[in-house]
Amino acid sequence: MFLQPRKTKYKKARKGRLKKLEFKSNSIRFGELGLKAQVSGLITARQIESARRAIARKIRRKGKIWICVFPDLSITSKPTEARMGKGKGAVSHWVARVRGGTTLFEVCGIPTHTAVEALKSGSKKLPIKTKVFD
Repeated sequence: MFLQPRKTKYKKARKGRLKKLEFKSNSIRFGELGLKAQVSGLITARQIESARRAIARKIRRKGKIWICVFPDLSITSKPTEARMGKGKGAVSHWVARVRGGTTLFEVCGIPTHTAVEALKSGSKKLPIKTKVFD
């Protein structure tokens, strides 16, 4: 149901720091219109799936949707009221690292006004500031 890697070399990863801007994946590759992140941040697999569903509901299965980000970073959490120490917690969810300028979704095969409306409804499900571009 939710996006996550089938297999990883290491189960638990370090989060690291996010850089500000992305210059490699900032253009449209497959579709006609896209949704671009304006700021850096972490997007969970649930948020990506929720945005995808919102976009799919608006375009009514007519066009095609591409998801251009994949949640490959595991986020761990310890149980509540656990004492300090005893190692790192279990994997709780997966997130995608997104830098500013990264294309998140692309759509094609539908009228422009419908696509813009669909991408805007999908962007409401995401925790970062985005914009629709072509």
